[in-house]
Amino acid sequence: MSCQFLPVLLLLLRASCPCGQEQGPKSPSEEPPEEEIPKEDGILVLSRRTLGLALREHPALLVEFYAPWCGHCKALAPEYSKAAALLAADSTAVTLSKVDGPAQPELAEEFGVTEYPTLKFFRNGNRTHPEEYTGPREAEGIAEWLRRRVGPSAMRLEDEAAAQALIDGRDLVVIGFFQDLQDEDVATFLALARDALDMTFGLTDRPRLFQQFGLTKDTVVLFKKFDEGRADFPVDEELGLDLGDLSRFLVTHSMRLVTEFNSQTSPKIFAARILNHLLLFVNQTLAAHRELLAGFGEAAPRFRGQVLFVVVDVAADNEHVLQYFGLKAEAAPTLRFINVETTKKYAPVDEGPVTAASVTAFCHAVLNSQVKPYLLSQEVPPDWDQRPVKTLVGKNFEQVAFDETKNVFVKFYAPWCTHCKEMAPAWEALAEKYQDHEDIIIAQLDATANELDAFAVHSFPTLKYFPAGPGRKVIEYKSTRDLETLSKFLDNGGAVPTEEPTEEPAAPFPEPRANSTVGSKEEL
Repeated sequence: MSCQFLPVLLLLLRASCPCGQEQGPKSPSEEPPEEEIPKEDGILVLSRRTLGLALREHPALLVEFYAPWCGHCKALAPEYSKAAALLAADSTAVTLSKVDGPAQPELAEEFGVTEYPTLKFFRNGNRTHPEEYTGPREAEGIAEWLRRRVGPSAMRLEDEAAAQALIDGRDLVVIGFFQDLQDEDVATFLALARDALDMTFGLTDRPRLFQQFGLTKDTVVLFKKFDEGRADFPVDEELGLDLGDLSRFLVTHSMRLVTEFNSQTSPKIFAARILNHLLLFVNQTLAAHRELLAGFGEAAPRFRGQVLFVVVDVAADNEHVLQYFGLKAEAAPTLRFINVETTKKYAPVDEGPVTAASVTAFCHAVLNSQVKPYLLSQEVPPDWDQRPVKTLVGKNFEQVAFDETKNVFVKFYAPWCTHCKEMAPAWEALAEKYQDHEDIIIAQLDATANELDAFAVHSFPTLKYFPAGPGRKVIEYKSTRDLETLSKFLDNGGAVPTEEPTEEPAAPFPEPRANSTVGSKEEL
């Protein structure tokens, strides 16, 4: 081939390559740069485009899905940033990030986010199976929850000095004594240690440590700087270590025999999973009241795990607790007993002196069903039936609602409930419309101040219709709360025509606040 044709041939070959370019690797300078992820207060700000990059770059990644308008998210924000700083300070290899859920709807949908804030923990770039964050919402708790996932959840103890240093350094220390650290009981122990953030965990297989602490077989020991000082949980040789049993044991024995109720202790009281609570209401500013604490505490050990003993100072910020039990501060000193599952409340039949003997006798009487529960009720107002909407309380409810000659329509409300306030004009108009019907009564009852033996009210407003006639029949109204539909319901004898729309939302009884008693009906 003539040399003069070579340039032409090379041009033709080059033109035949894909995209009109020569085949071969690109130079590094030709690669598109990866997007840099912005940061705010030490927190990565992620989007649909950058989440994948973050998962590749950070093997341990906590993602907070938040909404700019969310009050809980705003409260979490400074704690979240502090947690990031704490982890950076001790070189824990975890990265904290956040996603604006409403602004990134694809991500919110992908990860099933239905409320804010929602936190998810991603390991080793696994996008499909993140772990739900279940820890506290304060900085140290967030940091510790993460430390126990990327590092050991329990310290390996090799000698007496290490064990004693661990015990001396914390109020609550749990040590697992296992003869074989490869046993699956150890995995159960470590799994529990990952989430029990209010305790410090260690484990050992050293015979000398078994001997030092007087053990001959596998045992989990709780060391504490109060009450008995130590509680042992022997591992069942046949069944092994049960996670639920061990968890209940630690929760029960990590509680003080007598706990003073306040904003710091109330979360642990709620988490104790002990259904029976005995409360002593005292005024801690009075010496005579403080002297009663000794007898109260003396009765507590025999009920460990069965009844939680709680002291409520009426001179502190505990008005909501008094209100829930229908008490005034002047009633102190006094005892009250409650089962937090049934919410049934009990008072001593004989309000005598508070002594170890009287406290023990009262507990036994309640546990043996020798005392009847009491129900809260306001006094019947003198003018309860003088307005179109009749006022019911616990003391007159049965007589009015179950009157066989009347059709009674009752709204059960809470003073703080927004839905209740919104429907108030329609309820008043309904009462005015039917006030001349002798067989129809429109009424309302404040369910936060009055309890009923017939049924419990769990959301607000709850509307119930009690038709005339025998049998104590009750029909719950679940349609729209406007005058027209309510009227049709009454005219139809307690039934909504089939073409009417479905029920409107209601506000549930709120969960107890951090500073409210179990079962409290306060607004959050």
